Amino acid sequence: MTENITSKDGTTLAVDTIGQGAPVILVGGAFNDRSTVAGLGAELAPAFTVVTYDRRGRVASDDKSDDYRVANEVDDLAAVIEHVGGRASAFGHSSGAVLVLEGAMRGLPIDRVAVYEPPYCADENQPRPAADIYDRLTALVAAGDRDGAVELFLHEAVGVPAEAIAGMKAGEGWAFLADKAPSLPYDVLVSAPWQVMPFDRLAAVGVPVLAVYGDQTAPNLAEGTKAVAAAVPGAELQVMPGEDHGVLQRPAALAQLLAKFLG
Repeated sequence: MTENITSKDGTTLAVDTIGQGAPVILVGGAFNDRSTVAGLGAELAPAFTVVTYDRRGRVASDDKSDDYRVANEVDDLAAVIEHVGGRASAFGHSSGAVLVLEGAMRGLPIDRVAVYEPPYCADENQPRPAADIYDRLTALVAAGDRDGAVELFLHEAVGVPAEAIAGMKAGEGWAFLADKAPSLPYDVLVSAPWQVMPFDRLAAVGVPVLAVYGDQTAPNLAEGTKAVAAAVPGAELQVMPGEDHGVLQRPAALAQLLAKFLG
């Protein structure tokens, strides 16, 4: 069932709800919308009320703000929590993982937090994008250059080689990526990959946290996940054999982990 709810600044968010049980909100990362977490939601629905939504500026959700701010998306998550009764657990993938952690750090009524491969920079010696990536991304989006914005994000924020991006542009999936380009500044803003992750703020998180990564993923994503587990008091770390950042395409094993943690 899809419903439209209104966030603090008047932005309309498209929200899907399935299943029954304690509410769990699933939050996708860059280039994701509620369709990309739907498979995971279907796996969890027998035991939980699963809530998915299009983050602002994507697909069926608009963006009424006059600027990109992390607070906008935290307000959106708060609105979704309120929509499902005022309390919920949350799972986030990639930049969605950082967003749900941000919600917990800012005191939203989240009971339990599960994250998969948050793209934090765990060590100042790690390769990371230049600090002006956000400004360059917003300039490309403002100019209507969606292809350019996607290329910049993939190359500098994700580390995809230029030749691989050229191959992606020739594929049928590029239009799906380009459609999400206006929301990419939110992904880099919340993750802030040009700076080292906020260890002190994570150490103040007072709810149970499960941090998960795949053993076939990029080293920086594994390190970021391990650093979250080390920073949050009492957090649990899980490694998924044979998995990488594309775990949402194969959700069954992840759903088993989440069900055990959230149950």
